[in-house]
Amino acid sequence: MSLDLPDFTPVHILVAGDVMLDRYWHGGTHRISPEAPVPVVRIEGDESRPGGAGNVALNIASVGGRATLLGITGKDREAEELEQLLSDKGVSCRFQRHELRPTITKLRIISRQQQLIRLDFEDGFNNLATRDLTSAYQEQLGETDLVILSDYGKGTLQEVGELIRLARSAGKPVIVDPKGTDFERYRGATLVTPNLSEFEAVAGSVADDDDLAAKGVALMAQYDFDALLITRGEQGMTLLQRGRPARHHPTHAQEVYDVTGAGDTVISILATGLASGMPLDAATQLANIAAGIVVGKLGTSTVTLDELKYALQERQVAHTGAVTEEELLEALELARARGESIVMTNGCFDILHAGHVTYLEQASRLGDRLIVAVNVDETVRALKGADRPVNTLWRRMTVLAALGCVDWVVPFSEETPERLICRLKPDFLVKGGDNDPDKIPGARCVRESGGEVRIMQFVDDCSTTAMIKTIRDSELHGKTP
Repeated sequence: MSLDLPDFTPVHILVAGDVMLDRYWHGGTHRISPEAPVPVVRIEGDESRPGGAGNVALNIASVGGRATLLGITGKDREAEELEQLLSDKGVSCRFQRHELRPTITKLRIISRQQQLIRLDFEDGFNNLATRDLTSAYQEQLGETDLVILSDYGKGTLQEVGELIRLARSAGKPVIVDPKGTDFERYRGATLVTPNLSEFEAVAGSVADDDDLAAKGVALMAQYDFDALLITRGEQGMTLLQRGRPARHHPTHAQEVYDVTGAGDTVISILATGLASGMPLDAATQLANIAAGIVVGKLGTSTVTLDELKYALQERQVAHTGAVTEEELLEALELARARGESIVMTNGCFDILHAGHVTYLEQASRLGDRLIVAVNVDETVRALKGADRPVNTLWRRMTVLAALGCVDWVVPFSEETPERLICRLKPDFLVKGGDNDPDKIPGARCVRESGGEVRIMQFVDDCSTTAMIKTIRDSELHGKTP
């Protein structure tokens, strides 16, 4: 299947929420102040970036989507600078400006790529009338594909319940990045994206993945959410949808440099993917990959379309061929997120012959991806005798992985592959010969998860055991086979 991303250019997303200006002062640190035990930073440069809901809108624009941003600012130089930064990147800004409140600004002092201190300049916008913002929101709804509500608790979304109601009445999906413990405010949202701390503050602490899923499902029912996406730091993400099993996506971060704004990237790429027609699970996987990119950058950052394409291609190349079980699980998440169906078979495959190749090619045509599970050397000996296998596990896996019809080759050490099959849950489990479909190891798990079990006939007169016997008989009689 093609790795091309959807065309994001037709997408138009309405973002409403707390906007802020993030400033960075950079400089070297070479001594401690004589006045106090603090480092002295000699400022050598400065930069400004949109933060909060502004960063959400900027991430949408950076991958080619259109974003309209609604927020509240002061009537000051910071608001002008913020709007200019966003407009230069193609974001349409509709700010409600107030003379008596300053634009929320956060100043970070950076030295040697480390944040030393953050200074916040803000009074917030709580208790201010937001009728103008709601009116602008209603005007934009008809032209938008999807709504993001980015709540940082600064007062812009005081009427968030009304904004959700208006969007749902207009048939627009609403994704909320929440703040605080009052999830009643977000009742009826399509998707809510708390981090694990925010989730536990509302649902209670979780013991394991099953507990997380159970409490998440209860929370969805309580507040009428269609879905929950819980971001879990180094543990990745968990997606919960009504009537579907939980999907746990491992993290894609290679090295965590700075988590500032990572949640903004997640919700923006998730929303852009959904608005472009991607299934929710696929959009979640894309958002997860985007988060892995952005945490490797310093400060509030965005991810580009080229970075996403490269990351997808890199992961695809890295996780095909001979793999470990854990590598295979990760690769399957990507494949399933793209809507690909999975076929699985297993065997010793000691000496690969025409019968094997024909069988594997036929099996691969049942779906998009083919997994071949291979017995380790010890179980081959137990099945075939002390003089087998002729080829070691590594050699057998290498040959199988070279076949164009095979996507992944994975070893298993148990007597049967039942545990592995039950863990992978392929869409099709394939065996050859005269096997009874009801007695094939793993068949029950596959059927229970909605898959099928198929039996295929081997090519006549093709057998590894027969080939070995022919070779040995020829050697015994001094003939060349």
